[in-house]
Amino acid sequence: MLNPKVYLIGAGPGDPDLLTVKAQKIIAQADVILYADSLVPKQILQDVRSDAELIPTANLTLEKIIPLMIEKYQAQKAVVRLHSGDLTLYSAIHEQIQALNQADVPFELVPGISAFQAAAAQLGVELTIPDLVQTIILTRISGNASSVPPTEELASLAAHQASLCLYLSARHVETAQAKLLEHYPPDTPVAVCFRVGWSDERIWVVPLREMASLTRTEKLIRTTMYIISPALRTRQEQLEVRSRLYHPEHSHIFRPRQEFTAKD
Repeated sequence: MLNPKVYLIGAGPGDPDLLTVKAQKIIAQADVILYADSLVPKQILQDVRSDAELIPTANLTLEKIIPLMIEKYQAQKAVVRLHSGDLTLYSAIHEQIQALNQADVPFELVPGISAFQAAAAQLGVELTIPDLVQTIILTRISGNASSVPPTEELASLAAHQASLCLYLSARHVETAQAKLLEHYPPDTPVAVCFRVGWSDERIWVVPLREMASLTRTEKLIRTTMYIISPALRTRQEQLEVRSRLYHPEHSHIFRPRQEFTAKD
C-alpha cells in the first residue's frame, strides 16, 4: 500500500512497455492520478485500480492542478502526477516542486525513459560512437512557450557537431534548420521522429537540408523530435570504429591485463 504523498512520474514516450517497473507499481496502486492526457496515452493507465480517480489535466493550468494535488494529499490519498517522457526534460516540474514544498506536501520523483532514448532504440543506433561523436546535447529552439538563454542558442550548440536531440521545435523548423546548417554539413543525417512510442509512431531519416521540407510535407506540428547526428551514418555505412571498453588490449580493475608466454 502506498503512503499518502504526491508521486511525480515520468511515463516514458508513450509505449506502456517502456514504463519503469517502479512507475508501473505506483500507478497500479494510486488513489488519484492526474495525467497530461494530450501527451500520455490512455494505455499507460490500463492497470490502474477500478476505483482510482483519473483527472485529465491538458485543459488545466498549474493554478488548478496544484490545489487539486494538495487537496487529495490532505485527504490521505496517494496522488500520482503523470508526465510524458522523463521528468528532467521539459516537464515543468520545477514550479510544482516549489509549490509542494511551500505547502509542506511530501513528494517523490520517479524518472522515465525519454523520447530520444526510445527513438535511438527504434533506429538501432548508439549516439556516442568512439572517434566519431561522444557528446549528446538535448535542447530546443526558442518559441512561444519558453525562451532559450542566449548562451544556449542553437547555432552555438550546433558548433560542437555532437549528437543533437532537438525537442519542441517543429513549428520553427525552418529557423532551426538554418541554424544547424551553419555548422553541420547539409548531408548530415537527421532522424525526424513523430510520436515516438505511440501506435502511430513514424520516423524518417533524411539529410539535414531536407529536414524542414519533410516536416512541412508531413504536416508535423506537435510531438516531433529531431536527432541530428553523425552517428546516424552507421545505419548506411559500415564504419570501422570500436570502443576500448571490451577490447582485449584494454585492462581495468575487473579485467587485469593478461600476460602470455610463448608456450601459451
